[in-house]
Amino acid sequence: MTIDAGRVKVVVIGAGQAGLSVAFYLRRFQLVADEDFVMLDRSPGPGGAWQHRWSSLKLGSAHKVNDLPGMGELGLSFETADRRLPAKEVVADYYGRYEEYFDLRVRRPMDVRRVENRGVDLVVQYQDLSPQPVEEHRGRGLFTRRRRSFREPEPEPVGPPEIELTTQFLVNATGTWGSPFVPYYPGMTEFAGRHVHTADYDDAEHFRDKHVVVVGGGTSAIGFMLELEHIAAGLTWVSRRPIDWVDGESLDLEGASAAVAAQDEAARSGRALPSIVSGTGVPRSRRIAAGIERGLLVARPMFDRIEADRVVWEDGATARADAIIWATGFRPELRHLAPLKLREKEGGVAVGQGASWSDPRVFLAGYGPQASTVGASRAGRMIARQIMAML
Repeated sequence: MTIDAGRVKVVVIGAGQAGLSVAFYLRRFQLVADEDFVMLDRSPGPGGAWQHRWSSLKLGSAHKVNDLPGMGELGLSFETADRRLPAKEVVADYYGRYEEYFDLRVRRPMDVRRVENRGVDLVVQYQDLSPQPVEEHRGRGLFTRRRRSFREPEPEPVGPPEIELTTQFLVNATGTWGSPFVPYYPGMTEFAGRHVHTADYDDAEHFRDKHVVVVGGGTSAIGFMLELEHIAAGLTWVSRRPIDWVDGESLDLEGASAAVAAQDEAARSGRALPSIVSGTGVPRSRRIAAGIERGLLVARPMFDRIEADRVVWEDGATARADAIIWATGFRPELRHLAPLKLREKEGGVAVGQGASWSDPRVFLAGYGPQASTVGASRAGRMIARQIMAML
């Protein structure tokens, strides 16, 4: 069943840093949420991808979280946030207050299934994932479920209804968290242990007294190594490329001009986006430097194959494995845009100044060089201005 929910000027998909930034500037241009523009977010609450991260992750132990535009009006800043609390709690709290203060009226949890053309407009089809009320009938003074006669057939399961929303412009701000990447290696399906991606990691205790192999050359892999050091029975760190250590306490993507330029060039040409860490390097903070010094943070080259209880290198060397943590990154989540045929033969989407070069009605916020919070804030202003110029 499809419900016709009307027509708006703009639909923003995703309420993470990029989506909130765009919405902030749309409000500054006097557009009204739920009337002129609609925000759809799949997550159950505010916080973008941060709400799904593990509880031990604190602010400052990963990529820097920059303030969203206008956050100072609320008296909030991640610079002064309590770093003892889980980052997921701090970000969810700040983003929730931000949404309320600027009256963004985010609709959640809404799962966008597809976006397609309908004449000059775009049609966004999504499902409401919120719990549906159970039909109840009053009996003997209490609410009881209606009892079926034995002659009644079992009802067919009914999924959430599909809702349609027609719009002039679409801002896709879905980020990457919903599209984890795990490279294939021979023997993966024969592995008797656990495959865990960064997106699935929640608590170090699940790996107590286990032999763990951590795959990846970025801050997530390093964080897992440090967290599991005194919990796992054995730890092996492998990386597909040598680690490029740089001096400094934190990674500031805006200062890494080469990485930003590489992302921008790939986005403009429609190629698959390169890894961020391949262009920025990894900051050698005091904590990380100490881990290197004691021999923990020394990455081995990538293994060649996987067996039931171990990983094996080409030279025959092995490392026992009860679990493999794949800190191998994410890809842009764009499956729902497939009907628009934006993807180029080179593997990516051609984007310049936040706009699709194939379809000027479609904007991709937080894509490529705009992936950091500062970049997302700039993209929000740039995209909102372009939309207003065309309305």
